[in-house]
Amino acid sequence: MSTHEPLLTVQNLRVAYPQRHGGDMGLREVVRGVSFALGRERLGIVGESGSGKSQTGRAVLGLTAPGGQVTADALRFDGIDLLTCPPAQRRALRGGRIAMVLQDPKFSLNPVMTLGAQITETLRAHQPTVGRSEAKRRMLAALEAVRIDDPARVAGLYPHEVSGGMGQRAMIAMMLIAGPELLIADEPTSALDVTVQLEVLGILDGLVRERGMGLVFISHDLRLVSSFCDRVLVMYAGRVVETLDSGRLHEATHPYTQGLLNCLPQIDTPRYPLPVLDRKPEWLA
Repeated sequence: MSTHEPLLTVQNLRVAYPQRHGGDMGLREVVRGVSFALGRERLGIVGESGSGKSQTGRAVLGLTAPGGQVTADALRFDGIDLLTCPPAQRRALRGGRIAMVLQDPKFSLNPVMTLGAQITETLRAHQPTVGRSEAKRRMLAALEAVRIDDPARVAGLYPHEVSGGMGQRAMIAMMLIAGPELLIADEPTSALDVTVQLEVLGILDGLVRERGMGLVFISHDLRLVSSFCDRVLVMYAGRVVETLDSGRLHEATHPYTQGLLNCLPQIDTPRYPLPVLDRKPEWLA
C-alpha cells in the first residue's frame, strides 16, 4: 500500500433494501451517501440505533443481508475494489485481512464448538498450510493476547460456560488470529459492564498500536467513542452529518451532534427537565 493511500476508501456508499409501499415494491435506503477514508488509526462511527452504523460496516465487509443492494462511487481496501473483486477474493479478505467483531458473543459464537476449536478453525480457513500443532500454539497465544488467564482451560470451554466479557475476548481473539489489517468493531462493549468495557477497550487499543491496524469502532456511546478514537463520524438517518477529531467534539456545529452532547449526563449540574433532541425535517434532506 502506498504511504499516501488510505487503507480504506469509502465514497458515496449507499445500501438499500426492498420495501413494500401499498401494493408496490420499492427500495428504502438505510445508508445514504456515506464517505470517509481510514488510515492506520481509530475511527469512531456514532449515532442512534437505526442510523446506519452497522449497515455501513457490514457493507464494507460484504455482509449485507440478502436482498440488500450496495452501491458506491468507490469502496476500496488497500487498492482492491471491493465491489468488483471476484467472490473468492472477497471471501479471502473477509476474516483474513478484514475482520469484524460483532456486538454480542452469545449470538456470534457457535454454541456446539469449544472456543479453542472455533479460533483454530478461523486460522486454518485463512491459512490452510498451518499444521495442527502450530494452529493450537497460535490459538493459545491469541487467547493470552486478549488477557485470558489459563488459556488452555478456557480453550476447552463452550460459549455458554463463559461470561459475556470472556466470550467477547474470545471473539476478539478469533477475529485477530489471522492478522487482519482492518478491524471493524460493532458495539463490542455494549453488553459488558463498565469494568470489563475498559479492559476490552485497552485490549483493542494495544492491538491497534502494536500491529498498526486500522480500526472502525461503531457505537451509540458518544462519550466512549470520543475518549477512545482519533476521529468521530456522526451519523443520522443513514447520512454522515459531521466529522470531527475526537478532541474537538465540543466544537460540533450540527444541531444533531450538539443535541447528543447535550443529552450526556452532567454530575455537577442538576438537569430538569431532561433534555431531548429537537429533530428537524431538514436533517433528512
